[in-house]
Amino acid sequence: GFLNVAVDGFDADAFGIAPTEARSMDPQQRLLLEVATEALDDAGYSRDQLDGATGVFIGINTSDYMQRATASGVAIDPYLATGNTFSVAAGRLSYYLGVQGPAMAIDTACSSSLVALHLAIRSLRSGESDAAIVGGVNLMLSPATTVSLSKINALSPDGRSKPFSASANGYGRGEGCGVVLVKRLSDAIADGDRVWAVVRGSAINQDGRSAGLTVPHGPSQQAVIADALADAELSPDSVSYVEAHGTGTPLGDPIEMNSLAQVLCERGRGGAPLLVGSAKSNLGHLEAAAGIAGLIKVALMS
Repeated sequence: GFLNVAVDGFDADAFGIAPTEARSMDPQQRLLLEVATEALDDAGYSRDQLDGATGVFIGINTSDYMQRATASGVAIDPYLATGNTFSVAAGRLSYYLGVQGPAMAIDTACSSSLVALHLAIRSLRSGESDAAIVGGVNLMLSPATTVSLSKINALSPDGRSKPFSASANGYGRGEGCGVVLVKRLSDAIADGDRVWAVVRGSAINQDGRSAGLTVPHGPSQQAVIADALADAELSPDSVSYVEAHGTGTPLGDPIEMNSLAQVLCERGRGGAPLLVGSAKSNLGHLEAAAGIAGLIKVALMS
């Protein structure tokens, strides 16, 4: 699941960053700057066109670069702290774009970038933000996390995620970055924006006391799905496709599928199937960026 690009290849001059500072920046920060710029280009905006009340909400949760830097005994320069702090991953985007809305890095493990979207939606609804840059990033720059996950049997020996398959035996880690620009629909229409998808509603919760720290909890999953439907004012039978978490673990996948069935199929669907998929079968598990990858996938399907 490694990106087929040189993640240390960064055009620092394009972002007004000195080479000495760029060397101390986590490549995740560099990648976020690049992909956010691409997202704005796709939306038809320059960095100077965003309203000051634009929020930045970023899912990020690995610090491999900082660990490697300190372990290798490199000289600590003035840029190492800001280059490797999660909050700066979001704050640097706000600084570069000159926006003053909320800027936050979210670490809720695999749901990080979806929780970032949820918080952005709430910020837009409340009027706190007029637009929001939402994204997630994940790079594997050290073997330590992979080794640790292997020791708890979370990873597939063949390195591939096989969601909802009888041969599922763990997930394959993946790298990536995704960024979207989100606005209130009425504003997007008024501004003549190209709309890729409409987010009708969202919800978040936590498993609470499940069978183990990393074990999913079916009733909690069912509750959050029901809450999201209520927030979107949608009925269960109006959902035709679910982009699932679907990591490919023999423990988590059955719990998730049962939760989907309990909420979305309990009243019957009149013969209409509920289609379920997971981008992890194509990209691997992007961890903090997994949610935004799934969101982009569904937007491109519609």
